[in-house]
Amino acid sequence: MNSKIKKILKKKNKSKIICLTAYSKNIAEEVDKYADITLVGDSLGSVLYNYETTRKVTLINMIDHSRSVRLGVKKSLMVVDMPYKTYSSNSSTLKNAKKIIKETKCDAVKLEGGKNIINQIKILVKNKIPVMGHLGLLPQTAKGKFKSKGRTTKEKKQLINDALLLQKSGVFSIVLECVKSFTAKQISQTLKIPTIGIGSSVYCDGQ
Repeated sequence: MNSKIKKILKKKNKSKIICLTAYSKNIAEEVDKYADITLVGDSLGSVLYNYETTRKVTLINMIDHSRSVRLGVKKSLMVVDMPYKTYSSNSSTLKNAKKIIKETKCDAVKLEGGKNIINQIKILVKNKIPVMGHLGLLPQTAKGKFKSKGRTTKEKKQLINDALLLQKSGVFSIVLECVKSFTAKQISQTLKIPTIGIGSSVYCDGQ
């Protein structure tokens, strides 16, 4: 296991994890001074290209920006988002993840989803590609206006079940985006791996 990932795992219940986003070398150099994890998010579609949705972000977009970020990252764990439809099947997931790892020299990839992508995650972990999970609001597949998740008992139960499935499949951490505080807290307390909040509870293991 990557030594940086081991360091992240050891922070669970001990100290907060800092995860920051970068899309270029100059920003990555600053972020890297403070972050435990540097994420190259497909949010670059909205932030840099004014896309209405992250679904327009391509694999080439992610690789190009990640190459730049790699030049600025020295100490933090570098994670790259796999864009929309690049992990729709086991074969395409492995092919595209390998391409990202090879061309960007990143440490891990991030995929959005729970039970629906468990097989894809397992195939990556089996091939020694570290994976960060992502639950709650899923920008790549969300329909209509973005809403927080984990509000109802049904949503809460589903998120907890998905989180446990992701943990069992081998992800080293899970992003919880826009998950209600009481749900994010329970997920974080239930899991043995760290959670990273994006607009979620301070009870997550990091933000």
